[in-house]
This record gives sequence, C-alpha cells and structure tokens, in this order.
Amino acid sequence: MILPNIKVRFFLLFCLIGIVSAQLSSTFYAKTCPNALSTIKSEVVSAVNNERRMGASLLRLHFHDCFVQGCDASVLLDDTSSFTGEKTAGPNAGSIRGFDVIDTIKSKVESLCPGVVSCADILAVAARDSVVALGGTTWTVQLGRRDSTTASLSSANSDLPGPTSSLSALISSFSNKGFSSKELVALSGSHTIGQAQCSSFRTRIYNDTNIDSSFAKSLQGNCPSTGGDSNLAPLDTTSPNTFDNAYFKNLQSKKGLLHSDQELFNGGSTDSQVNSYSSNPASFQTDFANAMIKMGNLSPLTGSSGQIRTNCRKTN
Repeated sequence: MILPNIKVRFFLLFCLIGIVSAQLSSTFYAKTCPNALSTIKSEVVSAVNNERRMGASLLRLHFHDCFVQGCDASVLLDDTSSFTGEKTAGPNAGSIRGFDVIDTIKSKVESLCPGVVSCADILAVAARDSVVALGGTTWTVQLGRRDSTTASLSSANSDLPGPTSSLSALISSFSNKGFSSKELVALSGSHTIGQAQCSSFRTRIYNDTNIDSSFAKSLQGNCPSTGGDSNLAPLDTTSPNTFDNAYFKNLQSKKGLLHSDQELFNGGSTDSQVNSYSSNPASFQTDFANAMIKMGNLSPLTGSSGQIRTNCRKTN
C-alpha cells in the first residue's frame, strides 16, 4: 500500500510543479533580458509622442489579441498563400493598426536578446505603457507568454464585440471570457482614448434616439449618410488623448460615439457602474488596471507551448 501512495504523491508534486511553471511572472525577463521593459517603454513613448492616437491603437491590439485564442500574439500574424490570419476579420479589417510599432519594438529587443522576448509579452507591455503615456494608471504586467503558431479568423469574427452590439451581447461576450459586467464597464473605459471610423458610428448618429441631438449633428458633418467611411471621430469628445474618466461623463450626456458605448448607459444594469466611475475617477483607474491584468492572463501559452517568434508577423 505504501508504493501507490508514494506514486500518487510524486504525481501530485509533478502536477503542482507544472502549475507553478505555467504561471506568468513580473520578473520573467529579469535575468534573460533585463533591458526589455525599458526598451519597450522607450519605443511606445516615442510612438505616442509622434501620434497620440497610437496609444489607443496599441491598447486595442492587446485586447483584440487576448479575446481570440488568448494572449498569444495571433493577431500579429500576416496572411500567406496557405494561411489566413485574423487581420481581415470584421472587427479588425481596415481599423486595427500599430503593427509597425510592434515590429520596431521587436527588432530592438531582438538585437538585445535574440529569441527571448515574445511578441505576446510585447503587446501586453506596450498596452500598459500606452495608457501611462496618455496620463492613465500603471500596473504590473505579468510576463512569460509565448507566441502561437496559429490564428483564428472565425474566432476573431465571433469573439470580438462590435460597435453595434447590444448590452446583452456585450455582457455575454465578456462573460464568455470570464469577465463580470463591472469589468466590462471598466475595460470599455479604454474608449476614453482613440478614434473610430465613420462606418462604425454612422447608424448611431442618423438613427439612434438616445443620442444628444447637437452631438449627432456635429458628427454628421464629417460622417455623411453615404461615403466617408474611413473619416475619424474621437471616441471621447472631451479629452480624446488623455486616459481619464470623461468617457463615462459623456455616456451620461448621451454622447457615446458608438452604439455599443451608449448601451452601457441606457436604462440598463450597467448604468450604476457608469455613474460610479463618472464620480470616482480613482476607482475607475484601479478597476481598469485590475481588469487589464486579468485580461493579460487569458489562456497564455507557457513552458514549451508555442514559440518565441523572431518576426511577429510570421512563425519561425
């Protein structure tokens, strides 16, 4: 009877070691590439100073990566003759950007520590550094993700919420990834920075009734009922380049740019959370940071899974 028990103990110990080794760590590159984080930050700050909108674009890249297959840099893979990635999915096509910035960061980090730092980790750190560069809160990014060798066009089309989503669809989309309604509202606060294309909000400014009339009219000048699909408008009309809580105040005034934004404050279950973040900016920043850490933990590849891509756009 003793031998089986010993085997069981060894098996449990082996499982425990496996669990521990699969966890991400904030000090993952401390010895293997000590200058990785400072290098990423420097390039992000440079890119955001050059174009303020880039901060929102890099944050969105991380989100669109993590919600499809987990945080594995699958969103960065280019299509090839035998492979279709996620870049042409409905929520990404013509709107997702920042790939050149990630390429620059990757080449700088590769020159420092070849084959060490993953593209998935670069996305996670760049998202945090972008928020900080635009005046938002900081958080400790957990590291140690590896890069996928696959991508999923179908999952990108099904798992990423769209600009016309209803509140119930948003709640369902985030719930499927393990997020509460409160975390949905916190993460939606990322729309306090960045811009959206006319094609994403045209229906709202011409057809929705829960929109401030003067706000709608002001947008119609740059977003005609036909044409001008790629014309841009800020998601937060108050302070589009500052990571603050103005987004929630805008919702209270019926000035959400996207239909999906205004759904968070439209007589539904999330109204009270919008009110809370509108009156308490510190709680928004704290909850946003915690939700971002949680999002960064979505199904990462660790250990011997995946690979460390040399070029973020293609597998090794």
